Amino acid sequence: MDIKTPKLDEVLEGARRSEPVLNFLAQRRSLLVRDMKGPGPNEKQLQLILRLAARVPDHRKLFPWRFLIFQGDARAQFGEHLADKFKRDFPDADHQRTEFERNRFLRAPLVIGVISGPVLCPRGTPKWEQELSAGAVCQNMLLAARASGFGAQWLTEWYAYDADIAEILGLQSSEKIAGFVYIGTPTVPPRERPRPDLAVKVKNWPL
Repeated sequence: MDIKTPKLDEVLEGARRSEPVLNFLAQRRSLLVRDMKGPGPNEKQLQLILRLAARVPDHRKLFPWRFLIFQGDARAQFGEHLADKFKRDFPDADHQRTEFERNRFLRAPLVIGVISGPVLCPRGTPKWEQELSAGAVCQNMLLAARASGFGAQWLTEWYAYDADIAEILGLQSSEKIAGFVYIGTPTVPPRERPRPDLAVKVKNWPL
């Protein structure tokens, strides 16, 4: 079944209880990248995941983020840059560790870089709000990938914070990597992890 996103100014459903969606969210869990294999999403599935990922809160409709897609040979090509940079930073590192860096993006059939790019806004939308919007994109992407039948994990790791890698990726000085979302077919089902005690995390105000 085709999932159609609304047209501009189309009237949307206000509120409706959905047991399937609630159950889906109750079982939300990232799939570790070590537990992924191919195949990844096809082009139609990928475009749907991106469309759904972009449906996030976005104060003043600035769209302060963009996507970089790594699939096929591009994953190995980027891995060469990771290995070269790692060897420059750690010339004494053993071959096995360097090869691990080289193969990072080969761990999943699809990797999507979410780039946070706050927009200068005359009306003053705070930068922090725009960065939170990019984080919401990553979360939506995890949900859309899982709902499409795939596992996904949102990672950063050292190369998300490296200036040389940012230059290789063509980032502007105002941009940062919000995360790399790895997407693939699960090899094993994820297991539930510890969750917070909401009795500790929730307070009524005034205190």
